[in-house]
Amino acid sequence: MEFLLFTFVGVVHLLSLSSGKPIYKNDISRRTFQEIKEEIASYRDVAKAIIDLAVYGKAQNRSYERLALLVDTVGPRPSGSRSLEKAIQIMYQNLREDGLENVHLEPVKIPHWERGEESAVMLEPRIHRMAILGLGSSIGTPPEGITAEVLVVTSFEELQRRAPEARGKIVVYNQPYVNYSTTVQYRVQGAVEAAKVGALASLIRSVASFSIYSPHTGIQEYQDGVPKIPTACITVEDAEMMSRMASRGNRIVIQLKMGAKNYPDADSFNTVAEIIGSKYPEQVVLVSGHLDSWDVGQGAMDDGGGAFISWEALSLIKDLGLRPKRTLRLVLWTAEEQGGVGAFQYYLLHQANVSNYSLVMESDLGTFLPSGLQFTGSDEARAIVEEVMRLLQPVNVTRVFRAGEGTDINFWIQAGVPGASLLDDLYRYFSFHHSDGDTMTALDPKQMNVAAAVWAVVSYVIADMEEMLPRS
Repeated sequence: MEFLLFTFVGVVHLLSLSSGKPIYKNDISRRTFQEIKEEIASYRDVAKAIIDLAVYGKAQNRSYERLALLVDTVGPRPSGSRSLEKAIQIMYQNLREDGLENVHLEPVKIPHWERGEESAVMLEPRIHRMAILGLGSSIGTPPEGITAEVLVVTSFEELQRRAPEARGKIVVYNQPYVNYSTTVQYRVQGAVEAAKVGALASLIRSVASFSIYSPHTGIQEYQDGVPKIPTACITVEDAEMMSRMASRGNRIVIQLKMGAKNYPDADSFNTVAEIIGSKYPEQVVLVSGHLDSWDVGQGAMDDGGGAFISWEALSLIKDLGLRPKRTLRLVLWTAEEQGGVGAFQYYLLHQANVSNYSLVMESDLGTFLPSGLQFTGSDEARAIVEEVMRLLQPVNVTRVFRAGEGTDINFWIQAGVPGASLLDDLYRYFSFHHSDGDTMTALDPKQMNVAAAVWAVVSYVIADMEEMLPRS
């Protein structure tokens, strides 16, 4: 999961309500909101059937068991790896065997980076072998490594104040964890800022809400015109220890070795399956998660869970013999962790049809017990989504929050399409995120059942309502 936003201008066609097209403020709706509420309320029995099947019926634990089979078989699925492409081929076959429609692969080019062997050893003031994880796209060190004194800082501002001290050193960032979107800037930009003041390498305190000596990896970005230096994440514990040492005046020396390499872009695919709409098949409600992961753990939570509840949503709807008026499209993205690379190419391929997308959904913040749905869209659309969420009262998941988003769907949201994301326990999520702890053990099948039910109810009802969600 990455919080990288892109802005695009989408050209949309404003068509009439009677065609099932989106409602805009300059349109005059033929129905009152009370009538829309009544339409949504009419789905109460369907919603209950979906919930019963997912949470209590024969489909309970199915998404968990399906995911466990994949990640136990394939393991982690980094961009450009054989394991990712094996997972894509397995999923292509799974979706066909599940009886979904229009199952196909859409080819894309994606980055290929491998970390290689890596180590960091503190030589002074004492010998201490540190746990590290190189950051995605980082260059490696020379074979003999980099041995240098350390400068510990807690912010970019402190780094600028102490810039003369940084030249020829390894910069260690011990930034406090505020929240992910605020703190991740140190992981993404830390190497560039350190290189600007002449540092030889950078080590960043892992962006994590909790640590049991666990480094957390992720993407980082270089900047044109700035020297590329090796960069890795270290544990919260080691960052804090070195900060204490530095405050006492201790001289800290580290030997860093990284065998990281960047390779030419690799061939990959976004994986697509559908339940084709009965009345407006050209119109789409998109549900999604990403199939790639980092190269540690199993990629079970990030984002195997999101990908598999999205598949489960279509399975539940198909198993109940339901066919919505609009097409329900499942997309399993590739190379999300590199900044939505696969999703951007999907957007470029399909953006001419932006006016036909009623809602884009991505689950990439965990599949623990959901707190509710994050939503971005017009006030009119939000009011409709709030009514839809009332249908989930049986599982007590009815809240609608602001700021629906996802690296893979932000392209569409910026073009004006309403967007939704599943929200749950972020403290727990960022405890395991991008670490060796991201395994099936972090997940709970019963919680995944509820997440799948929420995903299926929302996607089906929005796809089956007579009108598309209104846009601003």
